[in-house]
Parts: sequence; C-alpha cells; structure tokens
Amino acid sequence: MGTETIPESWRAVLEPVLASREARRLGGWLTAEEAAGKRVYPPRGTRLAALALTPLEAVRCVILGQDPYHGEGQAHGLAFSVQAGVKPPPSLVNIYKELESDLGLPRPASGDLSPWARQGVLLLNNTLTVEAGLAGSHAGRGWDAVTDACVAAVAAREAPTVFILWGSHARKKASRVPALGRASHHLIVASAHPSPLSAHNGFFGSRPFSRANEFLEANGRGTIDWRL
Repeated sequence: MGTETIPESWRAVLEPVLASREARRLGGWLTAEEAAGKRVYPPRGTRLAALALTPLEAVRCVILGQDPYHGEGQAHGLAFSVQAGVKPPPSLVNIYKELESDLGLPRPASGDLSPWARQGVLLLNNTLTVEAGLAGSHAGRGWDAVTDACVAAVAAREAPTVFILWGSHARKKASRVPALGRASHHLIVASAHPSPLSAHNGFFGSRPFSRANEFLEANGRGTIDWRL
C-alpha cells in the first residue's frame, strides 16, 4: 500500500484488510518494484482516489474495472477515467458512444470521470496498480482483498445500489459478494466489456446509464447527471 491514506469513510472497512499479511506483502512488493526502477501507475497518493472522491455512504452506483491504464499519464485512480487533456482510450470512447446512444448526450471532449465519482459513482478497478506498458501485471498481488472488501461493504448496505458489470472479469468479482445474489435489493446491469474487441457483443445497446437512473429514481435515491 505504500504511503496511501485511507479515506475516512472507508477506514472501518479497510483497516482490518490492510493489517493482514497479504496486504503488508503487497505494500512491500510495490515498494521494492519502484525501488528497482519500475514505473508503477497510477502515481503514489492517487491509488485510492476512487474511495476519496466517493465516500461509502454516498455510493449509488458501482462501475467495476479490471486494472488501471498502463500508458504514460493515463491512470489517475478512477476506473476507465483519464485526466483532462489526455486522449480518451478506446474503451472510454465506446462508453461515450453508448452514453450518446442511451441518453442522447453529446460525446464529452474530456476523459475525466471525476464528476460521476462526486455524484456517488464508485469507479473501482479490481487491481489498483499496474506496471507501465504491462496490462494485468499486478493482478494476483493482493489488491483483490482490498477491492473485494469495498464491493462487499457497498453491497451490505441497505441503500439500493446499481452495480454495472462490464465483461466477465467484473461479473466474476461481483459473484464473490454474497449480498449480490438473486435475492439482492440492488440492481445488476451486466454486459460485454466496452473494449473494441467486445463492445459489439452486447455492450452497445445495453443502456446502462438510463437503467441505472430508472432504478435509483424508483428507489428514492435521485438520479445521476451523466453529462460531462
């Protein structure tokens, strides 16, 4: 974990996990990787940005990603998001195409999804770090325990919440959370991943944004302004 500060609202959820041997091993491994000169994204201090921008009690929707973008200057701690001024990657371009088709909104020029996060959309990757240029390189190193705990904490709350699952990896993660079973009071919106390799297999036309808002409004949780 290195020097990451746990946001206050997530502290009770994560402190027991971060005290585990697995988490300590993850922190030591990350420190060693960086000491060896490897570039790790996103930068230190931003790896828990999704939790900092979206407090536990504010979560209305969860969008699960796999791991951060591995290109220079892309990842900043929010799944699928890049900072303003950075060219939106192909998966995000497809998300914007579906946003336009679903809600009639113009495709945003910026790839920064922070406005969604501030409205209660938890943009959480399963693995929160990656080595430059090597997708999936930090998978299985210990982040799963941390992010599983976050998803379970949201699912355990009484407040009806939308879980948007793009691709088999996100569906697999959600299946590990008992509170997301068939009897759940939450809504699960599952489809193919928005990557260019799979978007035409069911992502396009899945209407995740309007379906999320219909559910939230029906359950007294307002709606999310998806405009960027």
